[in-house]
This record gives sequence, C-alpha cells and structure tokens, in this order.
Amino acid sequence: MSENRSKGIVGIFILITSLFVIFLIFAFYTVSNLQDASKSSVSIDGKNAPIAVVDVEGVIMDSKDTIRKLLTAEKDKKIKAIILRVNSPGGAVGPTQEIYEEIRRIDKDVKPIYASFGTVAASGGYYIGAATRKIYSNAGALTGSIGVIMNFFDLSELYKWAKVNPEVVKAGKYKDIGSAARKMTTKERGLLNEMIENVHDQFIMDIFKVREKKIKGGLDGLKEYAQGQIFSGQGAMNRGLVDEIAGLWEAGRRIHKEMKLEGDFDLKFIKLKKDVSFFDIVRGLEESVENLNFKAKTELIPLLLYKPQV
Repeated sequence: MSENRSKGIVGIFILITSLFVIFLIFAFYTVSNLQDASKSSVSIDGKNAPIAVVDVEGVIMDSKDTIRKLLTAEKDKKIKAIILRVNSPGGAVGPTQEIYEEIRRIDKDVKPIYASFGTVAASGGYYIGAATRKIYSNAGALTGSIGVIMNFFDLSELYKWAKVNPEVVKAGKYKDIGSAARKMTTKERGLLNEMIENVHDQFIMDIFKVREKKIKGGLDGLKEYAQGQIFSGQGAMNRGLVDEIAGLWEAGRRIHKEMKLEGDFDLKFIKLKKDVSFFDIVRGLEESVENLNFKAKTELIPLLLYKPQV
C-alpha cells in the first residue's frame, strides 16, 4: 500500500514538473510574440534592409552595448551602411572615446557610418556623431555643448555647523583632491584645470580630424564654437557642425539614394539579444498584459482628447 502511495506521489510530482516546464515554454513564446506585436506598430521590420540603425540613448557611461551593436552591423554582409541614431546629452570621456574609435575604424575600413541627431546630441553625444562621415540632424535638435566639466562641492562650512569633523588618511599629496571636507588649494585647482583643458583639446582635435573641411572658420572657428554653447540643429549646420537637416527616415532615404542601393528603402534596427531568466518571463508577461490593457483603453479615447506636445 505504501509503495503504491509513493509511486503516486512521484507521479504527481513528475506531472506538476512537466506542467511547469510546459508553462515556462508557453510563457516564453507568448512574451516574445506579444513584444514583437507591440514593436511592429512603431518600427519597420527591416529584416533584409541594407541600412542598419544603431541607437545611442541616454547618458553614455559604458561603451559595451553600443560597440556590440556596431560590430553586429559591421559583420552583417547584407548591411551596406549604418546610421548612428543619437539621443544623448553626453557622458563619461573614456566610453565616448572608445565608441568614437570604433566608428572611425568601421567607417574607414568596412562600411560607411552616418549620424542622425534626434532630440539631443550634446557634448559626448556630439563627439560620437562627429566621428561619422555625415551628420543629419532635426532642425530643433539640441546639439553642440562641446566642452568638459567636473563638479565638486565644498561642504566644510556645513560640516562646521553640524559639528562634524571628517578625518582623511592618505598616501600621496593630492590623493584627496576635490574632497568636500575642505576648500581646494590653488595648486589643486591648477592641476584639475590642466587635465580638463587637455581633454577639451582632445575633444576639439577629434572633431577637427573628421570635419576639417566643413567647419566654418577652420580650427579657430571650431575653438570658438567649442566653449560649451548649445545650438539647434539648424544653428549647428550654419557653423559646419552638422551637414544636413533631416529626420531619421529622410536621412535613410537620402543615404539609400546616394549609395544607389537596390530594392525598396528600409531600415534595420540593431537589437542585442539578452539571456532570458524566469523572472524576466514573469515581468514580460506582466508588461505585455499591461500594454494590452493600455492599448484597449486608449483605442476608445477620441484623438481630440490628447494634449499636443512638442
């Protein structure tokens, strides 16, 4: 009797495990299909498109994902040109320069890379755009801001008021440079200014390498424009910092025509594959259900009720 009961428990356990595995497989494919369906309404399915789009979104603090996308587009033989779509206010110097170097290498040795400025392509966002052979920009995009900045706080008076006495143990005269616990010395400020000016010169010369014949006023003109000013896309074009005014799709059409590419115009958006965990599947199901509910609700709302924004 006990043996039959044990076999029954094992059988139930196997059944539950099998059903759980089937559920995971079903959930995975459901999430994939729902996500693909939601994406298809806002982007072109450019599976065999000859022009790839590599998005750079947000603050640039790491170069890995952007470079991986560039390498993916580089290796795809069906892709004849790449558009770097920039929506970034800038970021850290090192990652920005790494992306710049890869763009220059691919554009010079493999296939052409163009830039498309969306909402904002400032500072490091402009830096990587300047590495391409031609920059297209929306007329109202915010760009420029060619400069380098570091921020420090002197909280010494606040510490005195709060009766806090910070203590620092260091090896090296300047190891605590920029400490919020005290005022910066003249020598320390000079060292930081020297470093910032050196990086600023690198920024300017990297732009000039590619756009020497395009910048109005040559190197002197570029130095004048590289004082941290922000320009509109139109203002940047007037100074030679941007080549043409056009959105992403229009830029793609012009590139397609310029390169005399065969077939209909289309764009392929490069996406990185990510390892999917069980928790990703659960989150994906929740997001998909929420998206479907939102879509069902908004489809019932008259267009006149939407508030226009620019």
